[in-house]
Amino acid sequence: SVEARANYRSILVDYFTQYKDQLDEDSTRRLSSNPLRILDSKNKDMQSLINAAPKLMDHLDEESSKHFDEFKAYLQCLDIPYVINTRLVRGLDYYNRTVFEWTTTDLGAQGTICAGGRYDGLVEKMGGKSTSAVGFALGLERLVLLLEAQDIALEKSPLSIYLVVLGENAQFKSMQIAAQLHHALPKAILYNDITLGSFKAQFKKADKANADYALILGEEEVQNNQVAIKPLKGQGEQQTMSLEDAIQYFKN
Repeated sequence: SVEARANYRSILVDYFTQYKDQLDEDSTRRLSSNPLRILDSKNKDMQSLINAAPKLMDHLDEESSKHFDEFKAYLQCLDIPYVINTRLVRGLDYYNRTVFEWTTTDLGAQGTICAGGRYDGLVEKMGGKSTSAVGFALGLERLVLLLEAQDIALEKSPLSIYLVVLGENAQFKSMQIAAQLHHALPKAILYNDITLGSFKAQFKKADKANADYALILGEEEVQNNQVAIKPLKGQGEQQTMSLEDAIQYFKN
């Protein structure tokens, strides 16, 4: 949270001020402007000092800890492997909550494909309404190299599926289903709407996205371990089936 970040910033300033004579020029400047960036220093002479610095994870407030635990639960639900890096920081001071990097071992030393984070206050600072947001920078060249390394070819007209989600149980389940679809249909474009908007509003979004199919998941479908498939471009009638059958349906 903003409050936890401000508190941790103060703790870091107090810590590094004790060792100000050991800081290099960049870190001395950052001590007053953005002390979290000191943790990202590549200066070998400062690594022992940085390693001994207070850890953010030890200074989260209750609300921040709860939010981070929920975030990790989503990653685990989707079988997304992760490593908590207590020294991962972003260069700009408007980030809050979680910052992240997506890395791979398939490209040697150039393993970072994507990096970003959450910033709930940025839109408002720029004159807009208070809006929660997440952003990232993606290395297109590295992404292309990764596709080549994994022998994945891009389709000119890929299949597109819009997940229409109704109900909180379906919201959580839809993320698992989206992950399964992604693994089974790696070239498909998936839209997973977890805003819990109305049925009509979600179908308007599906139409705007020019999706080929809507995969409908409500409380009844979750209970029966099924999904409903609705063609959006006149290819047939809506059908209800298991996810395994739906995957075969899309493959055919």
